Amino acid sequence: MESREKPEISPFDSVDPAPPSQESNITNLSNTLSNENEKMFQRMRALFALRNIGGHESVDALTNAFSSESALLKHEIAYVLGQMQDPHAVPSLIDRLSDATEDVMVRHEAAEALGAIGDMIAIDTLRKFQDDSEVVVAESCEVAIDLLNYVSSKELNYS
Repeated sequence: MESREKPEISPFDSVDPAPPSQESNITNLSNTLSNENEKMFQRMRALFALRNIGGHESVDALTNAFSSESALLKHEIAYVLGQMQDPHAVPSLIDRLSDATEDVMVRHEAAEALGAIGDMIAIDTLRKFQDDSEVVVAESCEVAIDLLNYVSSKELNYS
């Protein structure tokens, strides 16, 4: 029987679609993440390495990659920003949610990330889009608002 190498366990207790790169230089990781000619697998590896490193510099590298052509990558960026729970990401996530030309998958994940971060500064934007014409965006905003209210009051209020 052939033994398989177990995937690296994420410090965020998630099963990631790619193992984090062993690279630790944020500039190099940012360049890989933003390189449209790089294979998506390598870009994802850079993304998860940046998430694991954390801090404002990593958040900046991640949010700079929101200029990517790939909706899948931008969705994953929003997801990991939610995992990181760094309020430094809030303005960029608000921008992604507010951009009606952005892919619905990215807008949905940006809303959920805003809820996960728990910064009440996002509440007005989330309320604005809870009636969005894209149902998945509207529902994601509703969930994020409930999460923000839960975090701030420690009890859900569905009134």
